[in-house]
Amino acid sequence: MSTPNPSAPSHPALLLDNQLCFALYSTSLAMTKLYKPLLAALGLTYPQYLVMLVLWERDGVTVSELGQRLFLDSGTLTPLLKRMEAADLLARTRSVQDERRVLIALSAAGRKLKARAAKVPACVVAATHCPLPELRALTHKVQALRRQLGA
Repeated sequence: MSTPNPSAPSHPALLLDNQLCFALYSTSLAMTKLYKPLLAALGLTYPQYLVMLVLWERDGVTVSELGQRLFLDSGTLTPLLKRMEAADLLARTRSVQDERRVLIALSAAGRKLKARAAKVPACVVAATHCPLPELRALTHKVQALRRQLGA
């Protein structure tokens, strides 16, 4: 019986650099690192920035709509939204029609922050050193992959 040789090359399917999951994970870490100083200048964390993006796109969504859009559950969103409300970025109110629904709306400060945040995407594009059409195509491919994995 022979013992495995630790210096022998692994099966190609088991090589770290051949793992799509690791490529996505490590790229996500690099993107988050890139965003950190840009968002710190706005007083936002990355998850808060995502919430703001949704609200700048469509103000007055419910917590469940926000969760669906960001792929987050209410247990994750509620403390995040409470901190953002305390920072005067948004307001949470119960729906008059259905008190079980909580509506999220931008505050004046949250609306005003949009102008400063408008510079963030250009900084990110510049840091990638990729043409915008290539980045859009990559985004669409990753979104398609996410949909396929969710199916």
